[in-house]
Amino acid sequence: MKEQMRRRIRISAKGKELYKFINALHSSRVSCAGQYCKKDVFYGEIHSSGLDEVLKLADKYDIELEHHEYNNVFIKIKKYRLRFGIIAGMILTLLGSLYFSNVVVSIDIQGNSRVSDRDILAALDEVGIRRGKFIHDIDIKSCENELRVMLDDIAWAGIRRTGNRIVVEVTETVRKPDMVHERTPCNLVASKEADIISTTIYDGFLLHKVGDHVVEGTLLVSGVYADAYGRTVISHAMGKIRGRYKEKVEFSGEFKSVRREPSGEVENENYLKLFSLDIPLFIGKKEHEFTENEISEKKFEIFGKDLHIGTMKKKVTVFEQTETTLTEEELRDELMGKVYLYEKNFLSGDTEIIDRKISEKKTEEGITLTVEYVAEGNICEEREIFIK
Repeated sequence: MKEQMRRRIRISAKGKELYKFINALHSSRVSCAGQYCKKDVFYGEIHSSGLDEVLKLADKYDIELEHHEYNNVFIKIKKYRLRFGIIAGMILTLLGSLYFSNVVVSIDIQGNSRVSDRDILAALDEVGIRRGKFIHDIDIKSCENELRVMLDDIAWAGIRRTGNRIVVEVTETVRKPDMVHERTPCNLVASKEADIISTTIYDGFLLHKVGDHVVEGTLLVSGVYADAYGRTVISHAMGKIRGRYKEKVEFSGEFKSVRREPSGEVENENYLKLFSLDIPLFIGKKEHEFTENEISEKKFEIFGKDLHIGTMKKKVTVFEQTETTLTEEELRDELMGKVYLYEKNFLSGDTEIIDRKISEKKTEEGITLTVEYVAEGNICEEREIFIK
C-alpha cells in the first residue's frame, strides 16, 4: 500500500552531453535513486515533483529523455476522474453507509408468544422506535417503561441496540386461569316459539315433555331442583331440546339501483419503499372516487436479511357508478340468491328445513319475497342463575 501511494518516475537519458547532464542532476535538489549506466544510457528513479527540473536539464544539455510513472493509486484516480457515474456511485455508497449505520434498519422481537409482533411494533412506533428513526434520538430507558405501560400483557421489556438493529426482549404476564363456565349455574329457556319433538338432558330438571308447545322465553330445563334426599341442588343445566318452529323472513329489491362497475380504466403505479415511506416513482396522479387496489411488494435482501427497502407495484382498477334497471326475472334471481345465502348461514348445520313457502309482492319500484319456513332445531338458550 505504501508503494502505491508513492509517485515514482523511471527515467532513461542518452545524448552527447550525458555526463554533464548527470553531474548537473547530482548538483540539483532532485533526489535520484537506483542510478546506473548501461550502453551510454543513464537510468534512475525520481519523485514526480522533480520531473519538471529534470526536463529542463535535459533540454539544456540536448538530452533525449524518456520517463514513465509507476502504477499507483493516483494514476488510477486520474484515469477515472471524468467518469462521473463512478464518482457519484462512490459518494452515494459512502452517504448510504453513513446513513444506515445511524438509523434503525431492523427491529427484532424476542420472548413473545401471546402478544403479537404487530401489537408490539405498533406500541414501539408510538414511543418513537421505528425503522428509519435515527438511533441517537431514541431514549431507550424511557421507551422500555412506556412499552410496559402500553401493553397490559407485558410484564418486563428490555431494549438494546446492536449496530443498526434494535432488539426488544419481553416477558409476558402470567394469566389467571379462565373460569369454567360449564359449572356456572344456569337454566335452559326456549329461544323460539316451538313444538317440542325430542329431549336429551345431561344435567338439570326437565319441565316440558315431547309434544308440548312452548313460547319464547319458556323455562325448559331448570338448574335448581331437589335431589333424592330432598336437598336443593343448583347446577349448570345442560341438554338438547329440539323443536319444530316457524320463521318468516322478507327480502326486498328495487328495479332501479345504483351500482359500481369497472370503467375499463386500469392504472399501474410504482413506488420505492424506504422503511415506512412510499416514494412514488411517477409524476402526476389522477384522483378517482371509486377504485380497487391490487398491491404486490418485492423487498431487497442481503445474505437473507430483509433491508426494509424494496419496490411496490399498485394496480388501480377504476370503478364508476351507474344506474342499472333490472328486469323482473333478473331482480327475482338476485333475491333468490339472498334467500339461499340466508339458509346457508342461519338454517344449516344442526337445523333442518321441513317446509318453505315463498310469496311474492310486486310494486312499481321493486319486488318483495316473503319466505315462511317450518324448521326443526335446538331451541335451548342458556340463562344464568343469579344467587344472592
